Amino acid sequence: MGAPVGIRRSARAGAVEPMEDDQTQRPDSLLPYEKWIEHALRQVVAQAIEHAAVHGMPGDHHFYITFRTGQAGVEIPARMRAQYPQEMTIVLQHQFWDLGFDRENQSIQVGLSFGGVPTRLVIPLDAVVEFADPHIRYGLRFQPPDAVAGAEPVAEQPAAAPEEPPPVAKDAEPGQVVSLDAFRRRTPQG
Repeated sequence: MGAPVGIRRSARAGAVEPMEDDQTQRPDSLLPYEKWIEHALRQVVAQAIEHAAVHGMPGDHHFYITFRTGQAGVEIPARMRAQYPQEMTIVLQHQFWDLGFDRENQSIQVGLSFGGVPTRLVIPLDAVVEFADPHIRYGLRFQPPDAVAGAEPVAEQPAAAPEEPPPVAKDAEPGQVVSLDAFRRRTPQG
């Protein structure tokens, strides 16, 4: 009888890969493991939001959340959807308010100021494509919900930085749209 086949977590957050003793090609699964893993990791994002909503951001922790602006259920002002037609990244660090996670609708709600205008955003958890806490170098990347396991990921379009940072609102914590280009890994052009 051979050694049991197992899985191990790789260094990349959320990635699961075959153990060394599994050198053969895996057959196609009739169980949607990748979908289950994505769902479980999205719940990590939900728990982080819920924790921050109740306890505030501890220490130097802060969140970068990148989401698809055109996905059903996303509520952002039309001018922002026009400026960021595919993806947008927000930073939850100092200037935000009314942070929460709606378990029933599986969505993040947060108030941010953009160009001095207080704005309430609603972001369905399924619209989130990246979540990061740079303070501890923790990040998750998700496939869009319509992506099929094994399919090529959708080409990313970097989020653009606003022309000027949003002004600080009274009794608020800073939130801003930022470009993550400097943090993204580049693939070598061959």
